[in-house]
Amino acid sequence: MKVEKICCIGAGYVGGPTMAVIALKWPEINVTVVDIDDDKIDMWNSDDLSQIPVYEPGLKDIIKQTRNKNLFFSKNIEKAIDESQMIFMAVNTPTKQTGKGAGMASDLTYIENSARTIASFANSHKIVIEKSTLPVRTAEKIKEILSESKNKFTFEVLSNPEFLAEGTAIQDLFKSDRVLIGGESTKTGQEAVQSLVEIYERWIPKTKILTVNVWSAELSKLASNAMLAQRISSINALSALCEVTGAKIDEVSNAIGYDHRIGDKFLKASPGFGGSCFKKDILNLVYLCQFYGLDEVAEFWLHVVKINDFQRERLAKKIDNYVSANNLNKEVGVLGWAFKKDTNDSRESSSIHITYSLLEKGYKVNIYDPKVSKNRIMEDINEVRNFKKTINPDSIIDNIIIHNSIKDLENSSLVLIVLTEWDEFKDLNKSKEDKIIFDFRNILEEKENIYRL
Repeated sequence: MKVEKICCIGAGYVGGPTMAVIALKWPEINVTVVDIDDDKIDMWNSDDLSQIPVYEPGLKDIIKQTRNKNLFFSKNIEKAIDESQMIFMAVNTPTKQTGKGAGMASDLTYIENSARTIASFANSHKIVIEKSTLPVRTAEKIKEILSESKNKFTFEVLSNPEFLAEGTAIQDLFKSDRVLIGGESTKTGQEAVQSLVEIYERWIPKTKILTVNVWSAELSKLASNAMLAQRISSINALSALCEVTGAKIDEVSNAIGYDHRIGDKFLKASPGFGGSCFKKDILNLVYLCQFYGLDEVAEFWLHVVKINDFQRERLAKKIDNYVSANNLNKEVGVLGWAFKKDTNDSRESSSIHITYSLLEKGYKVNIYDPKVSKNRIMEDINEVRNFKKTINPDSIIDNIIIHNSIKDLENSSLVLIVLTEWDEFKDLNKSKEDKIIFDFRNILEEKENIYRL
């Protein structure tokens, strides 16, 4: 199939950057990104590029080069599906909150709704591509829904999971470690795979484009995130041991990383992993293992999440113990809300959980992040408050102050907590000797007033 027009359903952290890079690298193809959230589409179309909903270094420049040339953000979902030959599904797959598998399994509502929308509006054969992170064998459900198309057109379903790291997503798209494409072994299935291979070949070496079966592609995404998160929990578990023995976690992780069989990636101690994928994908993996009777395997992966929760609570207790032991006011400054630097994504950020733990202990918390909006911060707090059904919730909100600059925050608190490794926080090393600083990202030199992991 000759691909001249691509549609992407989902204008979030995956769909927006991925489609922007495809449009940049293949100007002959028209790419249209659609979403049921009209406000999000308006933000992508804003004349002020600082208003686009996803912050990624380099993304604004690509949008400036491609938007309204061969990259379009549209509310007309029907037209985009109708005119395209290839459709990516990059919608949210949150953890189920109710029903079978609640708290672990993926909620496929948005995926299933997208498939129904494609089935309704497709006017010809389509290649449908799973870009969202999905449990194994989701493609079967998608094909089942597509087969109900009233027009009885044919569809090929591929799995093309994303392996982007937020904060470096554009560079990851430019120079991917690998592009994974899963398809059926039938003639038409392999033809569909080749159509997608040809798109990526425009800028990715063919040796880095891996073609596998659909189920392997789906599971590889879950497995990759689980393995990365496992490394984070492993080094954080060791950071607790270092603290009680006098060892230094940076020195231990450096020594471990010199072993070429292990390597040094994802071995930096931190407040814990965050973002939209790691916890969600591990819990999904746990559910799948339980479903297939692999209880011991499920328990192994579940402990990766438990260690993450332990690390967050351990650090909140560390601050509270220090404040109590030194008879200080229960007021702190939280530096960083995004789950990592160079992104405005705060989903599952450790900052949320550590901050809320302190709020429950009666602390007044001053917050600053250079990219996460005040509204987003308050939404994050309210989500936890509603989940925990906190007694006297107004007292929680009353104890939060969000600042517009690091200088304002510094003037408000004696105790500062570094929770996101933003580059601008590294200057605290030079000028804040009158403050007590808990550096939970280990970006500052250890001093009398600076406590590192």
